[in-house]
Amino acid sequence: MFAALRKLLLLTVLAVVALSTWVSARNATDWQETLWVELYPINGDGLESTATYIDGLTAQSFADITQFMRRSASTYGVELDPPVKMILRPQLAERPPQAPTGGTVMDIARWSLSLRWWARSVTGDHPGPRPDIRLFLVYFDPEQTPTLKHSVGLEKGRIGIVNVFASRRQAGANNFVIAHEMLHTLGASDKYAVPSLLPRFPDGFAEPERQPLYPQRKAEIMGGRIPLDAERAEIPRSLEAAVLGPGTAREIRLLD
Repeated sequence: MFAALRKLLLLTVLAVVALSTWVSARNATDWQETLWVELYPINGDGLESTATYIDGLTAQSFADITQFMRRSASTYGVELDPPVKMILRPQLAERPPQAPTGGTVMDIARWSLSLRWWARSVTGDHPGPRPDIRLFLVYFDPEQTPTLKHSVGLEKGRIGIVNVFASRRQAGANNFVIAHEMLHTLGASDKYAVPSLLPRFPDGFAEPERQPLYPQRKAEIMGGRIPLDAERAEIPRSLEAAVLGPGTAREIRLLD
């Protein structure tokens, strides 16, 4: 009986959260006001090299994301300037709860709730307007961690956990990944195949009508990579080589 009541309570909470999220999401993507995006760097490996890199971050480090969103919005006739404002917050000492590996739907639901609770607990005291989106940037030294775990962006709560490299050389690619996860929080879906990670044709291609089709010159932001041929694709070095395609634009309501 107790287990059934606990499950019912969790389902009720999830239903209330889902309704609140839907209303909030509709308001966030009406593109009438600038979205405030807070960035919270976290030292993911505890290394001094990573700490030094984080200390050197400024709001200008993420200006490419604002420019990308301004350019993308203008493409679809939205002249909000800027569509997003990136706000760099002080480094956090606490790391976010880890997502379950191979968990059940209920396990994932519990993790999602715990993540939102954690996010509120570590960011609630910051002054200023309440952000529309919170992105937690977990940095790793690429010399010690050459491969990163998958990042996540949740529309529920508009929270992202983004794993990135503590490297100036990879700052542009970092911003591509950050923008990708930020768009997830606004309702954009992935447009690549699993497990190959190859962009899905046609909505995952920046230029699906290009002849010859390969190599593509740019990446569709939710496609995640630049298709080089039918079996190879690469993450672009910066958002200059990215576009926000019409499928993604519809999902985040830049395009009717």
